[in-house]
Amino acid sequence: MLEQLIRTPLTELTGVRHPVVQTGMGWVSGPRLVSGTANAGGLGILASATMSFEELERAILEVKSRTDQPFGVNLRADAADAPDRCDLLIKHGVKVASFALAPKQELIKKLKDHGVVVMPSIGAAKHAVKVAGWGADAVMIQGGEGGGHTGPVPTTLLLPTVLDAVDIPVVAAGGFFDGRGLAAALSYGAAGVGMGTRFLLTRDSAVPDAVKQLYLDTDLTGTVVTAKVDGMPHRMLRTELVESLEETSAVRRMGPTMRRTLEFKRESGMSWAALLKDGRAMRRTQGRTLGQMALAANTPTMLKSGLVDGDTDAGVLASGQVVGVIDDLPTCEELVDRIVLRAVDELRRASSYVL
Repeated sequence: MLEQLIRTPLTELTGVRHPVVQTGMGWVSGPRLVSGTANAGGLGILASATMSFEELERAILEVKSRTDQPFGVNLRADAADAPDRCDLLIKHGVKVASFALAPKQELIKKLKDHGVVVMPSIGAAKHAVKVAGWGADAVMIQGGEGGGHTGPVPTTLLLPTVLDAVDIPVVAAGGFFDGRGLAAALSYGAAGVGMGTRFLLTRDSAVPDAVKQLYLDTDLTGTVVTAKVDGMPHRMLRTELVESLEETSAVRRMGPTMRRTLEFKRESGMSWAALLKDGRAMRRTQGRTLGQMALAANTPTMLKSGLVDGDTDAGVLASGQVVGVIDDLPTCEELVDRIVLRAVDELRRASSYVL
């Protein structure tokens, strides 16, 4: 176990040893990966968007059975049962609540009143200012290099604009995979780094080995940002399925879209009323059209096909551009240790330049 070598506002706020965050990736960030990260001294974040309420509680309890270290849960702020899920985090003493969208101000207050650290993910400085004004403890930013839903601004430009806009800790994500990146982010003024693809490609990740190998075989040009999967910009591997979706018209995608929506309804156990309520929330908070909301219902099923079932013919594989420079599968402990040690070396080297 590597002792703490770097102290930042993130480590102070959350109680983790190292300023390294494993992000909440649907179907990937399960109890095994989260506890592996936590035991390595980083902040593991459980992805709950693809879980029912009951599955989330079981997952939290499993993480707690595997580690006594702090961890977090990623929540959909626009989900119909978001308040109930927040109560679940409070009940089980989860340290961090992260959100893909800005949670309501009263939800932030309730979590903070019960000692839960609130860390929304944001894609613009103005959004960081808003959630900071509402009481968020920290924010995570993701530049365009990142996997999954992402924006057009690269991390090297997004990060300084957010740092200039708020005085709460900022975690930088999008394009990070080693200790040089952590040292660079800390030099910018960030409190730590968040990584998704790098943690997906560890031995603690439950993603099928054949799918991991597909990631490892991908080069720096092997990802694409497309809105054809769920109506929003989404970075993923250039598989045959994704290439075919890019070339297919909206009319021809409608049939498969409806079939996958029905499949997601069956797997999630959600009623049509609940699906419609979530859809209305997406339309209100994200400005999605009816067509985009129909596509969005496909995403969990298509990601599950690829990341859980290993069926790349029927599924999609979210990925950051860093996939092109990753060539091994360490354990979480090996990964976090070498990131921290390399960052310390780089920071010491850089400081030697100062007269």
